[in-house]
Amino acid sequence: MMPHHHGSGSGQRSRQKLPSLTGVRFFAAALVFFFHASLPEVLGVFEDPGFADGYAQALSKVGFVGVSFFFILSGFVLAWSARPEDTLPAFYRRRLLKIYPNHMVLWAVALGYFSTMAAVHPGVWSTNLSLVHSWIPRADTAVSLNQPSWSLCSELLFYLLFPLLWRWVRNIRSNRLWMWFGITFAGLLSTQLMIDAWAPGTPLLPDWPLSLMQAWLGYNFPPLRLFEFVLGMLVARLLAEGHRVSLGVAPALAVTGGAYVLSLYLPWQYGFNVILAVPLALLVAAIAHADVTGRRTGLRGRVLTLLGEVSFAFYLVHFMVLVAVHDLLEGRQFDTATAFAVTALVFVVSQMLSWLLYVCVERPIMRRWAGGPRRPATVAEPSRPLLVDQRG
Repeated sequence: MMPHHHGSGSGQRSRQKLPSLTGVRFFAAALVFFFHASLPEVLGVFEDPGFADGYAQALSKVGFVGVSFFFILSGFVLAWSARPEDTLPAFYRRRLLKIYPNHMVLWAVALGYFSTMAAVHPGVWSTNLSLVHSWIPRADTAVSLNQPSWSLCSELLFYLLFPLLWRWVRNIRSNRLWMWFGITFAGLLSTQLMIDAWAPGTPLLPDWPLSLMQAWLGYNFPPLRLFEFVLGMLVARLLAEGHRVSLGVAPALAVTGGAYVLSLYLPWQYGFNVILAVPLALLVAAIAHADVTGRRTGLRGRVLTLLGEVSFAFYLVHFMVLVAVHDLLEGRQFDTATAFAVTALVFVVSQMLSWLLYVCVERPIMRRWAGGPRRPATVAEPSRPLLVDQRG
């Protein structure tokens, strides 16, 4: 059985659905798309070099924001939906089925597309398939084949450790949750400070003002992304325990936007997750709180919910589409308006292919082998959502 908290109450936990958190996933995935699309070596359709440089600079860290958001959201959702009656085999089966089928499809596509590179380095395709490649500090391995798949190595670690982490998080006394939130963020900040101070600073990467070791440790190394995952878990408990954790969606979004602008002017090492981690955690809490209390978010519509459900497939598909279009265009560039139209078209094509992956692979596999539909969740009282039994 999964770790169970023994406390007051009947033991039946209310798990109110949070559709706005599904809808907002679309926007987080879109940030990653536009980050990659702004890179000249990935799409490169803007013929005005001044505009292209400014555009790439403005979006230079939105990909970091999207990834960090997904890591925090992952911790929040797993904590929010944790079931005491769940078993470890069932939990792990659902998590592995969620990420591996889509990954394997895109792995096969990327392997065929980049077959020469994979043949030269046979360790690349095997570590990529098994989702351990971002544990290896090599430029041709850590971010290889279908590049967004590096983050799945971190997600896989999160899933493997969640039962142990949840045993700790659900036993934290309610009046100490904020303290542990602060300690977790301090751990995140400390690791980036130590990397900045002690990791070799040369040779620099071609596209980032960091060395390979600094970038790998600060961004790709899975254990150091656990801080964001745990922040999400702690926010879920804070919200469930009735703590004042929500600023409101609009203020939280404004704080996040301000933090992003600040990140553009700080050293890259701190733009990965330090500046945005707390604002993003508060944004997740604000959106979830709006759902719990029945407030409007504009994120619960049928279209946005579907796009949010497809967002994982989109996250994995979009990079290969961008690369394919780049190669198809053979270096052709366009005026600014046409270049934006091309980017929008690539976005739409990526969404269509993602939908096919979702309906043909992800959804049927999850329905068939992930344990079947869950029992309907009891609707919680909006003013007092319950995630875990209350503790003093």
